[in-house]
Amino acid sequence: MDSEILFSEKQKFSQWWLWLILIAVNGLILFGIFKQVIGGQQFGDKPMSNLGLLLTEALILILTILCINFQLETRIKKDGVYVRFFPFHFSFKYYGWDKISKSFTRQYNPISEYGGWGLRLEILGSGKAFSVSGDKGLQLEFIDKKKLLIGTHKVEELTETLNKIGQFKK
Repeated sequence: MDSEILFSEKQKFSQWWLWLILIAVNGLILFGIFKQVIGGQQFGDKPMSNLGLLLTEALILILTILCINFQLETRIKKDGVYVRFFPFHFSFKYYGWDKISKSFTRQYNPISEYGGWGLRLEILGSGKAFSVSGDKGLQLEFIDKKKLLIGTHKVEELTETLNKIGQFKK
């Protein structure tokens, strides 16, 4: 098994609107905590309990930390494709070339084909998808007819790597 990495990419969620929503929600709940828990004035017409506000902020903070730590890593080696979508995968998933019938880069529609970005399971025959942003990816089709799309921002470099090792198969 050759361990030389021929292609490597790390991606994180970079949608500005996602961060805007998370910052706004955290800010609103923190304001409510400051006003109600610290200031002693009720927050809103039907206020939550102090404990409810604190637990809500804890959950939203955990979600925010998770989003900060989401990371999609893709590696191409001579023996196959390695992908890890942290925190869903703690170690790399390996897809050997001997199990892949087609491997090519393509443009896709994240919303209509997969229902958005992230870890996506089979929807309407599109197969699985791992993506964090954008609309380009590495399409893998396996000999058992299953499909996997891995999002990429380095389409040209990925295509060049697949061609170089003779694995660009459409």
